Amino acid sequence: MTALLTEHPHLGVEPVLRELSVPSSTYYRWRRAEREPCERVRRDAELTEQIKEIHADSGGIYGSPRVHAVLKREGVHVGRKRVERLMREAGLAGISPRRKGFTRRDPKATPAPDLVQRDFTASAPNRLWVTDLTVIATGEGPL
Repeated sequence: MTALLTEHPHLGVEPVLRELSVPSSTYYRWRRAEREPCERVRRDAELTEQIKEIHADSGGIYGSPRVHAVLKREGVHVGRKRVERLMREAGLAGISPRRKGFTRRDPKATPAPDLVQRDFTASAPNRLWVTDLTVIATGEGPL
């Protein structure tokens, strides 16, 4: 409809609205919403900025539950689902605390034989060597 009014300014708004069966109040409310967004849209923009700041301060780690908790601690009254929606719209996501990849034993593999029969006492020095294998997750990968 805006294109029609732009192409033919001599027609005027009222006749076009009458022909399209659109109430004039609807048209003018729509035009006003273009100029000045409603309170909810303005509040969403403010919250999105706060959420981006909290997310950046956490190093990009915090997800919506933690961001919501920080906002609540700061006295900002906002729903958890709203925080989720705003983060999704802003393209923000937290890092999952779940570990990626851990060793799974092959069910078809045969286990190594227990050569010491769980008796870890050595009869003489340098006769029995025992170790424990531990994987420590680091920022550069497993160690």
